[in-house]
Amino acid sequence: MVQGGWSDWQCWRAMEGHPVNPPKLILAIDDEPEILEIIKQCLEMEGFQVLTALGAKEGLKLYETRGKEIGVVLLDYLMPDMTGDLVFDCLRRKNPDARVILLTGCEDTVARTMFEAGLRGFLQKPFYLDDLVNRVREELNQD
Repeated sequence: MVQGGWSDWQCWRAMEGHPVNPPKLILAIDDEPEILEIIKQCLEMEGFQVLTALGAKEGLKLYETRGKEIGVVLLDYLMPDMTGDLVFDCLRRKNPDARVILLTGCEDTVARTMFEAGLRGFLQKPFYLDDLVNRVREELNQD
C-alpha cells in the first residue's frame, strides 16, 4: 500500500490512464481441467484474478460464496452435470446482472435464447486467447 490507501497496482493503473478500481475476479466453469488451466494461465498473465470450477455444480457453489467479487463468468455449454443454459439460469436467478460469456464448441444457435435472457458474449471453441482476453477486458471496462 502507498500513501492515501492506494495499492501499487492502483497507482500504476492511474499513471497509465486506466480505471483504478481493484480487479474483479473471473470465474471459469468448464468440465475439462486442461481448458481451465489454459484460461487461468492466459488471464493471469494479463493481470486478472481467476477462479476455476471443474463442472457446473462447483461453479455454482463458488458463485454462491464469491459472487459479489466476480466480474465475469466464463461458462462452457456442454458439461456432464448440467448444461450451460441451466447454469446461466441459476446464475441469473442469484444475480440478474451476472455477466456471462459462453465458451462452447456448439453452434451459436445454443446461445440465441441465452442472449435474449442477458448473455453478454459468446466465443466459439476453439478460440484465440487474445480474443478471450479482449472480450473479458471489454466486459469489465463497462463498469
